[in-house]
Amino acid sequence: MIKKRFIAGAKCPSCQAIDTLRWWQQDDVEHVECVACDHSDTLAPQSVNESEQLSSTTKQQVIGVFKPD
Repeated sequence: MIKKRFIAGAKCPSCQAIDTLRWWQQDDVEHVECVACDHSDTLAPQSVNESEQLSSTTKQQVIGVFKPD
């Protein structure tokens, strides 16, 4: 089960509501969503952003990086 946490004092970039953003991390990808307007955003791992083998379009489409344990 993934724990989703609210970000205290944060303002939604879409609807400007305060204290409505929740954050969680899944497969090394950070997710943020607003519970008021359903705005969402993701942040790919730094290893994807620094990769020279991926085009900028591909980097934007990456939603996770497989890391076998």
